[in-house]
Amino acid sequence: MKQLLLVFFGGGIGSILRFLISKNFNNYFQHFFLGTFLVNIIGCLLIGIILGFSLKSDYLTQNQTLLLSTGFCGGFTTFSTFAFEKHSLLKAGEIMHFSIYTITSIVIGVIAIAIGLWVSKML
Repeated sequence: MKQLLLVFFGGGIGSILRFLISKNFNNYFQHFFLGTFLVNIIGCLLIGIILGFSLKSDYLTQNQTLLLSTGFCGGFTTFSTFAFEKHSLLKAGEIMHFSIYTITSIVIGVIAIAIGLWVSKML
């Protein structure tokens, strides 16, 4: 039960933060959803750091890792919104914007995870 509450609490905070960032940044560019992009990239960086610390040592407990990675990062990042935005670009015939946004999100997301893992090793 404690683990469920940790995921619930972390996910709630992450979801609120995601909502605020998306609300404030998604309207900057016509065919690039900056808010969704930012939360997903920041989430990749954070999960790299969190899981890097978790794997590296006993710096984070199992419950702290669950709260931060599954809870917070799970609530903060959003694959479903990412996929919906891709669908809307395809439906509008914006193949170039679809391709750029999709490839950029995936490549920079993987790089952000690698940077997060690297940061966790350095600290």
